Amino acid sequence: MQPGGADAVAACQEIRMDKARNVKLVILDVDGVMSDGRIVIDDNGVEQRNFDIKDGFAVVALQMSGIDVAIITSKKSGSVRHRAEELKIKRFHEGIKKKTEPYEQMLAEMGITDEQVAYVGDDLVDLSMMKRVGLPIAVADAVDEVRSAAAYVTKARGGYGAVREAAEMILKTQGKWEALLSKIA
Repeated sequence: MQPGGADAVAACQEIRMDKARNVKLVILDVDGVMSDGRIVIDDNGVEQRNFDIKDGFAVVALQMSGIDVAIITSKKSGSVRHRAEELKIKRFHEGIKKKTEPYEQMLAEMGITDEQVAYVGDDLVDLSMMKRVGLPIAVADAVDEVRSAAAYVTKARGGYGAVREAAEMILKTQGKWEALLSKIA
């Protein structure tokens, strides 16, 4: 098998599919994953972020298909809290410096293992989580170290459909995509 050849690509896809089949929880970072990583601060000091509507649909699609979704973010933000509420994300952890702490709590509450978790990240603070979970996913514009740690790297950049791409890959791998389409179409 030649490095980077068709055989290597097929082997990587098979590994990713094996990991995606078991996912019961998808954990998302926010800045650089759900948003494009830019923060706009208005004259009153209020932060604003842009969220992709297709990523929002992806969160709902995962939940409709029986896959739980969580957010773990190091920042505290009203816009992120509002988006989590809007998407009915019950496992929302903000202002977290050590992301593995709420992660351990979620594993215990849900009775699942690392192998049943996907994590979508983009920056160095995500590496500890990506090294733990069964399916580490990096957005296209993630830093090199995060892309290297990922089993799957999206074609889409953070805040521009990367969450949708990851969710669709998981749902298709689990054979849940067609059932979802029949529910919404």
